Amino acid sequence: MKKFMDEDFLLKTETAKAIYHGCAKELPIIDYHCHLNPKEIFENKRFSNIYEVWLSADHYKWRIMRSNGVDEKYITGNASPREKFQKFAEALPKAIGNPMYHWCHLELKNYFGFGGVLNGDTAEEVWNICEKKLAEENMSARGLISQSNVAFIGTTDDPLDNLEWHKKIAADESFKTVVAPTFRPDKALNIEKSDWCQYIEKLSEVCGYEILTFTDLKNALCDRIDYFYSCGCKASDHGLDYMMFVDLDDNTCEKIMKKALKGKTLSLDEVEGFKTNLLFFCATEYAKRGIVMQLHYNCLRNTNSKMLHKIGVDAGFDCIGPKESIAQLAKLFDKLYSIDALPKTVVYSLDAKDDTALDCLIGAFQGTECAGKLQHGSAWWFNDNKVGMQNQLISLANLSLLGNFIGMLTDSRSFLSYARHEYFRRILCDLIGDWVENGEFPADGKTLDGIVRGICCENAQRYFNLREEN
Repeated sequence: MKKFMDEDFLLKTETAKAIYHGCAKELPIIDYHCHLNPKEIFENKRFSNIYEVWLSADHYKWRIMRSNGVDEKYITGNASPREKFQKFAEALPKAIGNPMYHWCHLELKNYFGFGGVLNGDTAEEVWNICEKKLAEENMSARGLISQSNVAFIGTTDDPLDNLEWHKKIAADESFKTVVAPTFRPDKALNIEKSDWCQYIEKLSEVCGYEILTFTDLKNALCDRIDYFYSCGCKASDHGLDYMMFVDLDDNTCEKIMKKALKGKTLSLDEVEGFKTNLLFFCATEYAKRGIVMQLHYNCLRNTNSKMLHKIGVDAGFDCIGPKESIAQLAKLFDKLYSIDALPKTVVYSLDAKDDTALDCLIGAFQGTECAGKLQHGSAWWFNDNKVGMQNQLISLANLSLLGNFIGMLTDSRSFLSYARHEYFRRILCDLIGDWVENGEFPADGKTLDGIVRGICCENAQRYFNLREEN
């Protein structure tokens, strides 16, 4: 029986151990999509205790606590940090088979030197170890990033953002990690939302002119894309409930926008047509500048209305929203491809049943600009567990070119989540090791190292044009 989480954790074969320890383990991290706060990075935020850095904003952990019947007082309520940590520690042992169990122990081991097991009995010991460790110089926000060997961070930013903190980070030569903004215009596209008109007013203020027409809105988004690009933006991101394609012309979208500005109710076709047109426009602008387009879809958000009103968004009440989106995505790609305006694109579906369809679809629209121009993104959110990652990798290998995959991202608000890259790399090396030792791929060390280096960091460096920055 193997020891819990030893140095060969998740690595079954000698080949897997060789390529992980000899290649993957020490490679830099390219975290091209996350939700870290750039202000906290610039100010080099420090953390008082393990709750603050680990539990205070992690809805993955909150879901585990709720599933264990923990009162909301100990999750997002007014209980003390120590009490909240205790409740989480008591729930964690029941998370057998859940990636959270592995992530937590990797983080405790990697950053705090705790090689034991967290539970209700050890919570006090772990709390004290972490509190003492967090007082050390290298346990600040920047210190955690540096010791994790992170070369690039892509944050997630609204078009209204003045990117003050990104500029300050870029000007600070003492910090070597590149922190770039990501253009996330969801609020501009969500014309059906009750606060859309107020958002357009704010966008008008930022742009310095009144946005009254659909042309004005497109010009405003174009101006903000240019501004983000001037500040080092490498990628955009769109969070969509589902993919849609209702092909309306600009004149029709103009009428829809006027209705919305007057507070009139829109039909579903009008909403989907407006979003389709504006997404298409953004994609063409990304293509002109070499900005990568990321599409996240099939998420059913804020399902618990009572808790939404009590706590707010991003609190652990979202779920997979299975809806047929492949045909609509294909139509969007086809329209863009037909006018040579399809940007480099990474697609993530929260519904794992889309894996094979996505891997087929990206093969229909690849281009000569770069290898793997269209990417099936890393197993996302509810799928970034051992089985979900394995399935995504196997599907991509079966139907596309795994060797061109741009690899893992954290998609996290935590400075400790870089342990997820280790988790992914171990799973990747174990899978490749199985293929080699089963005689399905040559035991060629140079070739294997090249594949692993590519997936773990070099493909992403190439894809996001980071070579000159690292």
